[in-house]
Amino acid sequence: MKLLTGNELGSGAVTWWTGSGWSIHVEDAVDVGESGEAILHAEEGARRVNAPYIIDAIDTPEGPRPAHIKDRVRALGPTVRPDLTLKPADPAAGDWII
Repeated sequence: MKLLTGNELGSGAVTWWTGSGWSIHVEDAVDVGESGEAILHAEEGARRVNAPYIIDAIDTPEGPRPAHIKDRVRALGPTVRPDLTLKPADPAAGDWII
């Protein structure tokens, strides 16, 4: 299965082609099959999405699942786990030059 993905022009949010428009939910994505390139060029030309591209996916009972880990992470959206965020430098630690 092939999915068409890109980013919203205004917010930069990851979007997925639904067959009639774009959704921020990968579960709404449809297989673009052989029509993917034509849809990609039409949507990019109409400026409805930024930098669209086609990815491989697997059809599951929960909906499409991107085949590549990078695309699965994109589908999940921004992380909200505080343990994964970059922590600011501790000013009390001083500067270290090596």
